[in-house]
Amino acid sequence: MKSDRLLAILLLLQTRGRVPAPELAERLEVSVRTIYRDVEALSAAGVPVYAERGRHGGIELLAGFRTDVTGLTADESRALFVLAAQGAHTALGLDAALGSALRKVMAALPEPHRPAAEVTSRRILVDATRWKGGPRAVVDLAALQDAVFADRRLRLSYRHGGDTEPRTYTVDPYGLVAKAGVWYLVADRRGRPRLFRADRVRSARPTDAPVRRRPGVELADAWEALRREVEERPGGIDVTVRVRRDRFDLFLRLHGGTLTEPPEDDGTSEWVVARLAYGVVGEARPLLAFGDRLEVLAPPGVREELARVAASVTELYRQALPAGELRGPLP
Repeated sequence: MKSDRLLAILLLLQTRGRVPAPELAERLEVSVRTIYRDVEALSAAGVPVYAERGRHGGIELLAGFRTDVTGLTADESRALFVLAAQGAHTALGLDAALGSALRKVMAALPEPHRPAAEVTSRRILVDATRWKGGPRAVVDLAALQDAVFADRRLRLSYRHGGDTEPRTYTVDPYGLVAKAGVWYLVADRRGRPRLFRADRVRSARPTDAPVRRRPGVELADAWEALRREVEERPGGIDVTVRVRRDRFDLFLRLHGGTLTEPPEDDGTSEWVVARLAYGVVGEARPLLAFGDRLEVLAPPGVREELARVAASVTELYRQALPAGELRGPLP
């Protein structure tokens, strides 16, 4: 464990430059005293590392020192070759760079680990996109990337869902996040975190003003706060449904993300009861696609909304039928 920690310290210093001892201790989950002992151990081993005290101090490698350490473990080697869906790299224009990087990593791996890494790349694939997600709008991530990396405030032209015309915002960007195949821009607007879907950004232009991020807040911190806000948003509508068993697998694939608890299933009943959560009543309308294979049991407001929509569709098709072609009463 200590050798792994020494290697981690060495690589962090090599990539980050000067790093405060408390930050190293937090990242490696040890005490500050342990960090200083590790620095002494690195120095004794011939690594030119030193520590500076004071407000702006920290631990640093001698300028110009580099190491070609490749002490990867077998599991670390395999982990590098479990790749996410190519769509993310394609969207960022990094497909060629990724392939080149992996070839270099493979060449640098210790000989015993190469076969396992190669097999892993052929046997494991992570696809972050959802089933039946529908066509996705084309996103110009190249322009958005350039704007984000400029470390300048952004002038966004952005169209909200339901709006016909875009609105204009000045924001302070933290970066880009891919969530289940959808790209988002994470930024502050007037000092508060905001989330912007990349496919709704009409233009992103850096201004001359430097970015003003909240002190100590990184992209991961801002994203976590926004993610929790979305997932834990109060005021949702709890919906109870029963689904015929022969359609329940399909129901789970399409609506499993809205379940609030495990379904009630004794394994023998014709119906399976499930509980879902929606933000507004209208979000339950896709349940009508199951026809008489699904019934909303509660609340009454959702039942009334689905009945209203079903009646509207029935009337639409009733009027479209030529006279005399309507056979039997419509439900």
